[in-house]
Amino acid sequence: MKVLYLFGPNLGALGTREPETYGAETLDQIMTGVTERGREMEHDVSWRQSDHEGELVGWFLGARADGIDVIVVNPGGLTHYSYALRDAIEACALPVVEVHMTNIHAREAFRRTSVVADVCRASIIGLGVGGYHLALEAMPWIID
Repeated sequence: MKVLYLFGPNLGALGTREPETYGAETLDQIMTGVTERGREMEHDVSWRQSDHEGELVGWFLGARADGIDVIVVNPGGLTHYSYALRDAIEACALPVVEVHMTNIHAREAFRRTSVVADVCRASIIGLGVGGYHLALEAMPWIID
C-alpha cells in the first residue's frame, strides 16, 4: 500500500517550535520512525511538508495519479479555516486520516474546530508522535 503523509504550516519546525507542547523530535526524525514501521508492514510510506496551502491542495489533487492509496494529514493551522484544503481532501476521493499531536478540543477556542474532519475517514488527536504511527497500524480499518 502506498501511504502519503502530508504536513501543513509550521510542522517543519517540529523539534524547535514549542517543544513543551509538540516534543523535541524533528519531522525528519518522526518520519524516519514511521517509514521504518511502514516498511515492516510492507507499506510504501512517503511524506511532504509545506507552509503553503496551494501546494498542499495540489498534492491532494495529484495523489490518485501518483498511485497513492491513502493519505495521512496534519494540516496544522489550516485545520481550522481552510475550506480550500477541505474541498481538496474531498475531491481526491481517497481515504484520508487527520492526525493532530495535541488534543485540539482542549486548546484555545479557535483550535477546537476542524473544517476537514467531516471529509476524513478518521481523526487521531492528542497522542503526540504516536498518532502518526497509529495511523499506519489502523490501515486495515481505514481501507475498505
